Amino acid sequence: MFFYIILILVILQRLIEVLIAKRHEKWMLSQGAYEVGASHYPYMVAMHISFFLFLTVEVITNDKGLSPLFPLFFFLFLAVQALRIWCIRSLGNFWNTKIMILPGAQVVRKGPYTFMRHPNYAVVCLEILLLPLMFQAYFTAFCFTLLNITILSIRIPIEEKALRDATNYNHIFQKKISES
Repeated sequence: MFFYIILILVILQRLIEVLIAKRHEKWMLSQGAYEVGASHYPYMVAMHISFFLFLTVEVITNDKGLSPLFPLFFFLFLAVQALRIWCIRSLGNFWNTKIMILPGAQVVRKGPYTFMRHPNYAVVCLEILLLPLMFQAYFTAFCFTLLNITILSIRIPIEEKALRDATNYNHIFQKKISES
């Protein structure tokens, strides 16, 4: 029962995020933005939907119950959710599930983006690991962690190249490196 409550809450959160992303996409396009990496986006969406399906099937068929480390995993999962909200709020209208590039925009360097380039991707990686571990769904944790890493190994270079080409991304990160 607890699994279903968490699953439904996380899926509802994702659906709300899709609505937020659509609203942000509309605003970005009105400002002259364009999308890059559209060819891999359907695979990313399919991977995330499959994650929830595989997780559900594994939890139901294994019937192992909560992990002995559930309190720790759940606490970490809640911390990751707080980080997710911080990422979305920090990027504001620039946050999206797609790679939307607004030429000439200033790169956001506040919130968690002060400390790392892609904290939202770190959030997704941690969620894909922690959610299955809470319910001892080790196959799902392992397989989807690898799938997510594969998708991000395609997505991040595309995003960074587009940001370097159209924004002050290179200048901001070169400046940070030279200050270190």
